[in-house]
Amino acid sequence: MDAHFREAPYRKNAPVLMGLLDIWNNDFLGAKSRVVAPYDEYLSKFPAFLSQLEMESLGKRINSRGEVVDYSTGTAIWGAAGTDAQHSFFQLLHQGSSVIPADFIAPAISHNEIGEHHKILLSNFFAQTEALAFGRTEEEAKKELEESGLSDVEIEKLLPHKTFPGSRPTNSILIKKITPYSLGALIAAYEHKVFVQGAIWDVNAFDQWGVELGKKLAKSVLPSLSEREPTKNRDSSTNGLINKFKEWSRKRD
Repeated sequence: MDAHFREAPYRKNAPVLMGLLDIWNNDFLGAKSRVVAPYDEYLSKFPAFLSQLEMESLGKRINSRGEVVDYSTGTAIWGAAGTDAQHSFFQLLHQGSSVIPADFIAPAISHNEIGEHHKILLSNFFAQTEALAFGRTEEEAKKELEESGLSDVEIEKLLPHKTFPGSRPTNSILIKKITPYSLGALIAAYEHKVFVQGAIWDVNAFDQWGVELGKKLAKSVLPSLSEREPTKNRDSSTNGLINKFKEWSRKRD
C-alpha cells in the first residue's frame, strides 16, 4: 500500500481517491460525518480506530501559516459492524434528511465458514450499498404495494414511506481475507488518505494541540475535588457540577 500510494497515478491511487472523495463530500456536498461499517466481527473495532485517526488528525481550524481557515475541515467518523449497524442506524442513512456517506468493508473469504452464513452476510453488504445508491422510486414502491394486495387507500398512505431517495454516497472495500498483511494495507490506506486531506486542507495532521487544553485544566480541577468547601473559582456551570459531585461523593462515604 505504501508503494501503491507513492507510485500509482492519481486516477488509480486508492488513498488519493478516498481523500478527494471525503473532501468533496465534506466541503462541497456538506456532509459533516461518515459512517464506517465493516461486515466482519474481526473488524468491529476498526470504526473506533478510524475515529481516532481521522478526527484527531484532521480536526483543525488553523493552517500551516497559523491562519484560521475559511473552509470546512475534518469529518466526524462513527460506525459499527455492519450486522449490528443495519438494525440500528442504517435507517438514517437510507431515509434521513441529511446525506451521510459510508465506507463498507468486507472480506471475500471468512475465517469461520459455517454453511451459507458468510454468503448471507455478503449479500447484505452488496445489497445495502446498492439500495443507498439507487433507492426506490415511487413507481417501484407502488408496484410492490399493489402486488401485496393492499387497497388504494392503504397504498396512498404507505407510498411516501416506501420510497427511498438514493444517491447516498458509499465506498465499498472488498478484501480477499482479513490477515495481518491485508489489515496492515487497510490501515495504511486510511493513513495515507488522511495525509492527502491534510495536504489539500493545508493543516498539520500530525499535532493534537486541541486535547492539551482539557488536560491542562484537569490538573487545576483535581485539587478542588478533595476540598470540602464549595468550589467558586471556575465558571458557574463547572462550579455547580463540581459541587454536586462533592456533595454526592461525601454522602456515599
